[in-house]
Amino acid sequence: MIGVYDSGYGGLTVLRALRSALPQHDFVYLGDSGRAPYGGRDSDTLLDFAEQCTERLFEEGCSLVIVACHTVSCIALRHLQRRYVPAPSAPRRILGVTIPAAQAAVAASAGHIGVLGTERTIASGTFEEEIAKLGPHRVTGCAAPLLAPLVEEAWEDTEIARMAVERYVRSLPDVDTLVLACTHYPLLLPAFHAVVGPGVRVLDPSPHVAASLVDWLARHPGFTAPGQGRLSVLCSGDPVVFQRHAERFLGSALSAVQHVEEEGGRLARRDALTNRRGQVVR
Repeated sequence: MIGVYDSGYGGLTVLRALRSALPQHDFVYLGDSGRAPYGGRDSDTLLDFAEQCTERLFEEGCSLVIVACHTVSCIALRHLQRRYVPAPSAPRRILGVTIPAAQAAVAASAGHIGVLGTERTIASGTFEEEIAKLGPHRVTGCAAPLLAPLVEEAWEDTEIARMAVERYVRSLPDVDTLVLACTHYPLLLPAFHAVVGPGVRVLDPSPHVAASLVDWLARHPGFTAPGQGRLSVLCSGDPVVFQRHAERFLGSALSAVQHVEEEGGRLARRDALTNRRGQVVR
């Protein structure tokens, strides 16, 4: 079973590509929507959240976890791999989205790559680091904190979204390849295609992440066996809201979403969302 972890809804765009490439595999998706957005969080908080979500997926029976969130992949992936992968009694792996995205960008670019992402993704410098390992490309990053909230509000087809996209693209002059380094941004592809200059390739990393995983599984036969194409979905926010938004990201409706909630430093399944009103004391 393969686990997919994201800060909220956006990783469903990655899950969509993964399920298309690996239709016989069983997936568990965990969206930490109750604590999103991640883009402005400090590093220690991101590490805490990433540990809890990864451990929850291991407890769900996943031996392979894909960190679909670009912010977590840029900030916490190495930490997660060092903390959890050395477990010979229970072989497991944690893979991210940054390296497949960097590889795809280098393959597509003539020399100047632009990266749009959250504040933490851009500030981390991880894309510059990974691209530098692959070629002498110039990299220009730009944080785009307004775009994910617009998608969350289902405003991706509005003039406001197009204007915001245009404003951010304008800050990346002369790039020939533009990496959408946030899983929300693929829903804004029409807006990006409408405003980028001629010859600029807009790169959604999701299909490249899926192709990379197919290759990884071929090189690690038997690590995780195909199943029956089942999907389980967990979220830390409101399951009803999550289910309502999910179809736009996943491309299909979800039959059920289960709630998880932090308790004692870990995420535990809950039958229903706990709605606290007024003053809270613990």
